[in-house]
Amino acid sequence: MMAEENGVHNLFLETATAMEIQNGDAPPQVHQQEPPKCLITKTDDGSIESHRYYLSRRTTLEMLKDRGYSIPSPEIQLSLEEFRQVHGQSPDVDRLRFTASHSTDPSKRILVIFSGPGIVKVNVIRNIAGQIVNRDTLSGLILIVQSQITSQALKAVNLLSFKVEIFQITDLLVNITKHVLKPKHQVLTDKQKKNLLKKYNIQEKQLPRMLQTDAIARYYGLQRGQVVKVTYSGEITQMHVTYRCVW
Repeated sequence: MMAEENGVHNLFLETATAMEIQNGDAPPQVHQQEPPKCLITKTDDGSIESHRYYLSRRTTLEMLKDRGYSIPSPEIQLSLEEFRQVHGQSPDVDRLRFTASHSTDPSKRILVIFSGPGIVKVNVIRNIAGQIVNRDTLSGLILIVQSQITSQALKAVNLLSFKVEIFQITDLLVNITKHVLKPKHQVLTDKQKKNLLKKYNIQEKQLPRMLQTDAIARYYGLQRGQVVKVTYSGEITQMHVTYRCVW
């Protein structure tokens, strides 16, 4: 009896729907809602290539400024749209290179070069070295690569008369020092380091170590023997300070 009643009920619904369609009263259409504006504004219709160059260039500028180099604020604050207006969707790596001088020692000059997407071979390093003018006044080179670098190319790098730092472009898409969970790092001067060791009556080798390959050490371009003040602060743990010596 129950099954029969359900069948009659379903038949009534199907008949009513058919009558509505015949009379032009079709069931209301379900319209797809537009995505929220916040998602629309985050959509990037440009090329991934130009976005990667933009982010890595901005992080490099911030990194050099944190090292004490004179970097104009408008260069760091350049928007992605403004960057693409200058460099387009497929930036020319030669136009991305730039130099910067240290704010306290203008004779300390560093050059930043972006390499193309291919494997970095020895001929690439030779071409870069041949393009550098006034190399005698150059104190350092930052080479940003997008692929692996061969062992022969690394040997050619070591033959250059100035310090060369090699970064993968993917390591510069985000500024690690701006991460909310990252403690604050402050590089001590030679005088501050001397006062620290004297204050606690310790030797350099007794300080906790930080490897030169550490991401923070590479960001600040630290050399062996330099000391970094690390300040931890958070809601759970109280603020405390420690010191690390680059090893």
